[in-house]
Amino acid sequence: MTIARTAIAALLLFSTPAFANELRTKAAEIFRPLPSTIPAVKNNKITPEKIELGKALFFDPRLSASGVFSCNSCHNLATGGDDNLETSIGHGWQKGPRNSPTALNSVLNEAQFWDGRAEDLKAQAKGPIQAGVEMANTPAQVEKTLNSMPKYVEWFKSAFPDEMTPVSFDNMAKAIEAFEATLITPSPFDAFLNGDDDALSADQKKGLEAFIDKGCAACHSGVNVGGHGYYPFGVVEKPGADILPENDKGRFGVTKTATDAYVYRASPLRNIALTAPYFHSGKVWELRQAVAIMGSAQLGQELTDQEVTYITAFLESLTGTLPQITYPILPAETPATPRPSGEVITK
Repeated sequence: MTIARTAIAALLLFSTPAFANELRTKAAEIFRPLPSTIPAVKNNKITPEKIELGKALFFDPRLSASGVFSCNSCHNLATGGDDNLETSIGHGWQKGPRNSPTALNSVLNEAQFWDGRAEDLKAQAKGPIQAGVEMANTPAQVEKTLNSMPKYVEWFKSAFPDEMTPVSFDNMAKAIEAFEATLITPSPFDAFLNGDDDALSADQKKGLEAFIDKGCAACHSGVNVGGHGYYPFGVVEKPGADILPENDKGRFGVTKTATDAYVYRASPLRNIALTAPYFHSGKVWELRQAVAIMGSAQLGQELTDQEVTYITAFLESLTGTLPQITYPILPAETPATPRPSGEVITK
C-alpha cells in the first residue's frame, strides 16, 4: 500500500500546474517551440511558386541518372522523412555509407548531413544528385532533363521570373529548399512549451526533466532538439565497431582535423520515434536501446530502466503532425528527355 500511495503521490505531483510551470520555465531556457510560419532561408526568398516547383522536383526520380531514385526515396515523407533502412540504397542498388537523416524540420538544422558538410538545404540538395552511390547524375544532365519538358520550363519561369536562365541546377536546389522549408511538424512538446499543461503525459514530463537533468540537453537543445553543434560519438565511452564503424571518421572527412575524428553533428530529435534505425551507422533499431547507449557513451551514466522509459516517453512527445502533401503530377517526358542510365562508374 505504501508503494502504491507513493506512486500515486508522484503522479499527482507531476500533474500539478505548479510543477508544469516550473518544468516549462526550465525547458524554455534550453528549447524553443517550432515557428508558426515557414522559416526564412538565406539567399532564397520563399514563394508559393518555388514551393510547388520544389515539391515536384523532390518527388521526381528523373533527377537521378537511372530514373529510379528521387529525394523522396531516401527521405520518404510518409515514413518520418527517412527511409527506415540502416543505410540508403542508391544507383545500381549500391548501399550508401550512412543512415539517411530525416527531411522533416531539417531547415532548422545548423548544417546538413551527419558531418555538417552542407551549410544549408540548397547545398544539401545538390549533393545526393551528384553522388555516384546515390543518384549518380550531373548538373548538366539535370538541366538537360528539365529543359526537355515544357511544363518544367514554364514552372521554373514562374518561380524565377527575373532570371535570364531560370532552368538551372542552382535554381533546382533553391526550389527544393523552399519546399523542404515547409516540412515543419508541430508536436505535443511544442504545445507544452506554448503553455498547454496537458500536452505531455506525467511520464513525458518526468522524461523531459530527466532529459535535462541527466545532461542529454547539453547537446540536444534548441528548436530542433539537436541539429547543431559537433561532438565525438563516445565522449566518455566509445561504442564498439558494430555501432561506430572504424572506417567512418565523421567530420574529419570534411575538416581533415585530427580532433574531428569520429565527431558528428548532434542529431535533431524531432520525430525520432519514427526514424529508426538510429545513429549514423543505422545499427540500432530500438529507441530505448539508443537512449541507453547515449547515456553510457556520451554521459558516462548507466541509466536505469525507469529512466530510459521516461526519456523514451519524452522523445515520443516530439512526434509531430506531419504536413498533408498531395503527390504531384509530374511533367510529361518528350523525345528530347535523356534516357535512363544504370551504368555504375567506378574509379
